[in-house]
Amino acid sequence: MLTYLFPGQGSQFKGMGENLFSEFPDLIQLADDILGYSISTLCLHDPHEQLNQTQFTQPALYTVNALSYLKKMKDAPLQPDFCLGHSLGEYDALFAAGVFDFATGLRLVQKRGELMSKEKDGAMAAVIGMTIEEVENFLQENNSSSIAIANHNSNLQTVISGLKHDIDAIVLKCQKMTTIRVIPLKVSGAFHSHYMKPAQEKFIEFLHPFEFSTPSIPVLANVNAQSYHPANIKKNLTDQISTTVRWITSIQKLNNKAMSFEEVGPGKVLSGLVNNITHNR
Repeated sequence: MLTYLFPGQGSQFKGMGENLFSEFPDLIQLADDILGYSISTLCLHDPHEQLNQTQFTQPALYTVNALSYLKKMKDAPLQPDFCLGHSLGEYDALFAAGVFDFATGLRLVQKRGELMSKEKDGAMAAVIGMTIEEVENFLQENNSSSIAIANHNSNLQTVISGLKHDIDAIVLKCQKMTTIRVIPLKVSGAFHSHYMKPAQEKFIEFLHPFEFSTPSIPVLANVNAQSYHPANIKKNLTDQISTTVRWITSIQKLNNKAMSFEEVGPGKVLSGLVNNITHNR
């Protein structure tokens, strides 16, 4: 059995999609028309240093992930048994499963990125070397209840999210411990935390007029590691903005099916996480 994995923010880099844009000129023109700027120029050259800004990162990654999938289907049309995306990547998983077309997905992530980018003063950091339980205990012991668990990525990697001054304080404390590493992430918002509630509420309104199709391929939701159903598509997509990405739970659920995993998109971040999860039960 096969699962395609679609990466989210953090996997972007200048030059991504270099061998894809020329193969799908109609989609690139469509993307440019929707976004109001050249998606290929942003991804390949990033002349205004916008690629790491959330409102630009999300459309860029969605596009490169989607083209990577279409290229794969064009060259060797092997339909996966499951699709799974990390945060923003979940939109590409749903695109691959036929829940919406390329243009609709792009409009969704354009709005998502725009709304999330407006929630300022937040920060995130990856804590490496602690289990999820140890991270939760550490936060509790340091009276850091305002900090949320954003991503439960692997057995020894957890991403925390909160106000910048709170995250900075925890990073300083963690850096004094020799057994763990803490890596501040290049984001300006407290993504996947309660601080994203204002963005979530506005996204609910934006999603209201959209109609979605039944997934043709099972897609596990970040919010609960359960398969998407037409009745919960809008709720899952809106809840995802302010709740934990339960990546390890999803991978463990699929791994019980003797699954092989293939990352579709730039980088190998998710492949590394999967390797950690499947080899450290």
